[in-house]
Amino acid sequence: MVQSAERAGTDLAGIGARPIPEFDGVHDVWPRGERLAAVRRAAAAYKVRFKAQGQVRAVKSVDIAAAPYPVSFAFHGAVSVPTLPLISMINRMLVVQYDDWDGRPRTLVFEPTVPDGSAEAPFYRNLQRLMAKVPGGHLLEKVVLRYYNEPGDVLAKVGLTAGDIDFCTFDHLHVQDPRMILGSTEVIKGETEPRRPLFGNARMLVHRRELATLQSLHPMQWAWYVEGGLGGVDPAKFVTFDGDIELGPGVALLWTPGHTDGNHSLVINTPDGVWVSSENGISLDNWQPELSKIPGVRRYHEQFGREICPNANTLEDSLDQYDSMVKEKTLADPCKRDPRWLQILPSTELAPWKRFWPVVPTYVHGGIAYGEIKAGLR
Repeated sequence: MVQSAERAGTDLAGIGARPIPEFDGVHDVWPRGERLAAVRRAAAAYKVRFKAQGQVRAVKSVDIAAAPYPVSFAFHGAVSVPTLPLISMINRMLVVQYDDWDGRPRTLVFEPTVPDGSAEAPFYRNLQRLMAKVPGGHLLEKVVLRYYNEPGDVLAKVGLTAGDIDFCTFDHLHVQDPRMILGSTEVIKGETEPRRPLFGNARMLVHRRELATLQSLHPMQWAWYVEGGLGGVDPAKFVTFDGDIELGPGVALLWTPGHTDGNHSLVINTPDGVWVSSENGISLDNWQPELSKIPGVRRYHEQFGREICPNANTLEDSLDQYDSMVKEKTLADPCKRDPRWLQILPSTELAPWKRFWPVVPTYVHGGIAYGEIKAGLR
């Protein structure tokens, strides 16, 4: 069992990071309409300072795997035509290199999903059993599943080794098994020896509330987390934080609660401006439903007067998630290729495959790459 959050690594100064004062108190504003306005104002104010502080050294995304996901969750039940019950979402791992506030070069890995660990979350375990029982289930599995790279393979693709990684993080810990990333002194069921750390001495940055959730799950959260995922993990491997933090010029982790209590979004400044990544949505259609061609999503926007359409598998707080997606929209810059669309890269993105038509993303960035990822920065 991981030690209490108070005893976990919480020293931001020790990793060259610092809190973001612009968002102090905005999540406590009441009533809720005024809170949304406060979040929007704070995000706009922070964006000016964030961009002025500089850019990351380099960033590159690489696809990991595509996994099934219910259409009903993806767009809060908005899709209005008969479709396959499942679509696929592609997980992308981002490698980000930056200088921290003490001037030290750092390498961060965002979303290093290990598919074998995700398969053990109760939701996916139950889904696998269901597909195995229904006629044609094995064919459906081939339609929705695809594997591209393991996180360790991604490092080799970008010219890095495990020893080059300083930090890893997920926007939240749904279907993630920290043992697969950080290593464990215990033997995971079905394996023959303890897991070794995937990224050497790298530490995991995690919001204090997200780590606490994994330590004590509510029944409404249970299906989406890997039970026992903290077993045998060295508590010193975690760096916990509260609220919003910036890791260095051009890179921040913004607290975006709602999808989960401890959800946070990666924000990076690049030569093309600001990019934001999280799983509050699985396509740009979620953040910009007024432009969506997916049947029902634009109608959702028009009928309810909502500027977002959330990814809604776990509505721990739907109002908070709405505010958080507005926070993300305010930070993101317009896309250079098509300024109608924002530079938001879903951490797990709806696959643009014709087999799922008409539930295909209206616009896809297809990953990002800036600068040159370099080994041996330490």
